Amino acid sequence: MADTALYPKLITDALATVRYPGTGKNIVEMGMVEDDIRIEGRKVSFSIKFSKPTDPFIKSIVRAAEAAILTRVGSDVDIKGNIAVKTPQQAAKAAQTDKPLAGVKNIIGVSSGKGGVGKSTVASNLAVSLAQLGYKVGLLDADIFGPSMPKMFGIEDEQLYVHPVDGKNLIIPAEKYGVKLLSIGFVVDKDKAVLWRGAMASNALKQLICEAEWGDLDYFIIDMPPGTSDIHLTLVQTLAITGAIVVTTPQEVALADARKGVSMFLGQQVGVPVLGIVENMSWFTPAAHPGEKYFIFGKDGGKHLAESLGVELLGQIPLVAGICRGGDDGVPVTLQNSVSGASFMQLARNVVEAVDKRNATMPPTHKVDTTH
Repeated sequence: MADTALYPKLITDALATVRYPGTGKNIVEMGMVEDDIRIEGRKVSFSIKFSKPTDPFIKSIVRAAEAAILTRVGSDVDIKGNIAVKTPQQAAKAAQTDKPLAGVKNIIGVSSGKGGVGKSTVASNLAVSLAQLGYKVGLLDADIFGPSMPKMFGIEDEQLYVHPVDGKNLIIPAEKYGVKLLSIGFVVDKDKAVLWRGAMASNALKQLICEAEWGDLDYFIIDMPPGTSDIHLTLVQTLAITGAIVVTTPQEVALADARKGVSMFLGQQVGVPVLGIVENMSWFTPAAHPGEKYFIFGKDGGKHLAESLGVELLGQIPLVAGICRGGDDGVPVTLQNSVSGASFMQLARNVVEAVDKRNATMPPTHKVDTTH
C-alpha cells in the first residue's frame, strides 16, 4: 500500500472506522472531522473537533485516527503529530483574532474628496458629540501623512504604552472627552514630514487597528485621508466598515471631488454604504450675531449634491471662529455652548439615526477581498 495515491476520500474512509466510545457512531458521521484535510506528498494533516476541551477521549481518538490511516491508507503516511484538536473555545478565539475590532458595533469612515474642507474637524466633533450622547466611542486618525487629532484633542505630547493581553502586547489608546483615540501623530516627530512608502503607511495603520486594545465600542470613527488612495483600500481590506460619511463644502470644486468620493465607496470593488453627506462651512455666522448667515462659499451645494446622488444630507455646519479656535486649543467646539456646537450635536443624532436605518435595511458590510 506504500505506493497508494493519497486523496481526501481515502482519508475519510479510514477515519470512518474510528468510533466515538459509547455512541456506536464514527467520528466522520458525527461531524467531528473538519473539512481541512491537506495532503502534501505523503504528509497528511487535518483537524478533529471536540465539544469541550476536557473531553476524556481526545488522546485516544487522535491515536485511533493515526492508527486507522497507517493501517488502511499506508504505513508510510506521515500522520503522527499532524492531527489538530479543535474546540468551540479555540474556534471563538481564532475568530476574534481574525476579526479586528470584534467588540465594535459600528465602524464609520469620515472621508472627503479633497483636503481643506474640514473633514478632521467633523470627525473629531462627531466623535465627541457621540460620547456626549452617552455612546462608547473610539477615534482612529488614519490620515497618515497629515495627522491632526493629537492637536485637536490637546494631547500632542501623549505617550503611548502597551500592556500584555492574552499573550500579546497591545497598545493602550489615549482617552479624552470620553473618546478613545489613536493617531500616527503620537509616534512620529510632529515637526517633521512623514516620508513613508505606501506599504509602510498601510502596515502602521494596521498596527493601530489590530494591535490596540479598543475594547467594546458603539461607534469607531475613522478620520480617513482626503481623496482616494491605497490607505482607503487598506482600511476596507482590514475592516468591515458599516458606512461612510463624505464631507464637502458648498463650493463647486469641492462638490465635484465629493461626488468622486461617494462613487469610490459605492463602487463594486469597495461596496461600503454611504450614510450621507456633511456640508461644512455652509455659511458664515458672526459670533456677535448668531442669527445672521452669509453664504460666502455658495448656498446649499452639499444639499443639492445629496439629493442628486440619492443619499442623506446629515448636516450643515456653519463657519464660525470658535471652530478654528477649538481645534487649535484642543477643545472641540461641540463642547461649547454655541451655534456650531449645537450643529455638531444634531449631526451626531442624525448619524445615529442613519446607522440604525442602515443596519435595519441592509446586510452587514464585508471586508474587501482582493483575492478575487
